[in-house]
Amino acid sequence: MRFLPWGRCRKGFNELLHSYSFIGHSAEFLNLHHTCMDASTQLAAYFKSHPDVAGKVADFNADADRLFHLDLTAGNKELDKTIVSNPEKLDKWVFGKLADNGCKYGIGGYMENRTIYAGIPLFDNGVDEPRFLHLGVDIWAAAGTAIYAPLPGKIHSFNDNNNHGDYGPTIILEHDLDGLLLYSLYGHLSRKDLKGLRVDDPIGINQKIGSFGAIAENGHWPPHLHFQLMFDMEGQQGDYPGACRFSEKEKYLKNIPDPQLILQFPKAVNA
Repeated sequence: MRFLPWGRCRKGFNELLHSYSFIGHSAEFLNLHHTCMDASTQLAAYFKSHPDVAGKVADFNADADRLFHLDLTAGNKELDKTIVSNPEKLDKWVFGKLADNGCKYGIGGYMENRTIYAGIPLFDNGVDEPRFLHLGVDIWAAAGTAIYAPLPGKIHSFNDNNNHGDYGPTIILEHDLDGLLLYSLYGHLSRKDLKGLRVDDPIGINQKIGSFGAIAENGHWPPHLHFQLMFDMEGQQGDYPGACRFSEKEKYLKNIPDPQLILQFPKAVNA
């Protein structure tokens, strides 16, 4: 099944509605109907019809590894400003939680209201509505943990977003899924992962593309991967917002599907 961009197929769908009585044209109608789904529905349909197409993002073994959900919202009363504002203290809290619960990986973040961003200029300048709504999924694990491309594609862009609280080293891949363009973003990597990269270089499924960066190079966060999917890069290179204003939620939901469609992680032990 080849997919059409939603704007183009909606126009064609409306034209067909006005041009046909549909008597004797059911096949054409159904074909257009299938190509005229919004992008998130198209993506879900693609993975449903290709259940084995996605590879891994990390070396997670569902039979042996356990996930712990890390809550970084105001609802988590364990986190206070003295911990959140100090990367080393936050690192101790994150990996203490994983160790205490026998978990190799932490998980969380998609469409989570990250109030821990309060006071970080990148997200909260004290004047405009803050950007607290987290748009990707965070996978927390030790620095040096390997990262893989879950789909075949090519390098779209890369950059070292070297600002406090930012992605640090970032790689963005482009994937063509039977006509549906999808981009995957990998943030908080190691700087060495950017060496030798070239735009448009092909990337194979399950090819190692990087590793979790240490605090000093990954934007000053405990080691983790920010994994995010986008349908439209909106002209950006090497970067795309990983958090937005709550008032923008509906806009970004249309462009950023749930990474769990690819990850297929089991429930966390504390879910």
